[in-house]
Amino acid sequence: MNEVKAETVQSVGSMVSTTAVPTGLRWQINLLEVRMVGWWAKNGITLLRLSLGLVFFWFGVLKFFPGASAAEALATHTISVLTFGHVPPAVSLPVLATWECAIGLGLLSGRFLRLTLVLLFAQMAGTFLPLAFFPHETFKLFPFIPNLEGQYIIKNLVLVSAGLVVGATLRGGRLLHDGGAADLAEATQARRVAFRERYNREP
Repeated sequence: MNEVKAETVQSVGSMVSTTAVPTGLRWQINLLEVRMVGWWAKNGITLLRLSLGLVFFWFGVLKFFPGASAAEALATHTISVLTFGHVPPAVSLPVLATWECAIGLGLLSGRFLRLTLVLLFAQMAGTFLPLAFFPHETFKLFPFIPNLEGQYIIKNLVLVSAGLVVGATLRGGRLLHDGGAADLAEATQARRVAFRERYNREP
């Protein structure tokens, strides 16, 4: 009887040990994911701002060199229509190049972000106008099949969204990767917003 009990205890112990290994492995994977997501939350906004700034600065510099930018003709044509032909490409292209470089430098440096984002959203609004102004130049089949120029424009939706995310941190906001911490932060934020609206001052 004692031998049977011993064998039973041993078998149960071996089962516990074998199930403990996957549990431990799952926990290690969970910790790794927490660290990884935490790093994303800590650095993601900064990386987004820098990559967005690099894109604007790079594309802006290209516009200083005639023929180097794929969007050159479409951009100058749009500005010509908006200004009723009063601003020729020789003027509009350097202005647009300077505008985009200013956005890029603002994002890369992290300075004057409010003004930078105003410039960004204004410029982005203009980039979508060719879809309405020149559908024959931006679509193979309007409005479902954009050509390469149309796709180039539509992808700007991602840049606009990136600008919104960067703009959401203007007042010191940050990403939180922990759901519980995020819930608590949202509740605190709601109380602070209600305080501002009721008393017209900072809490």
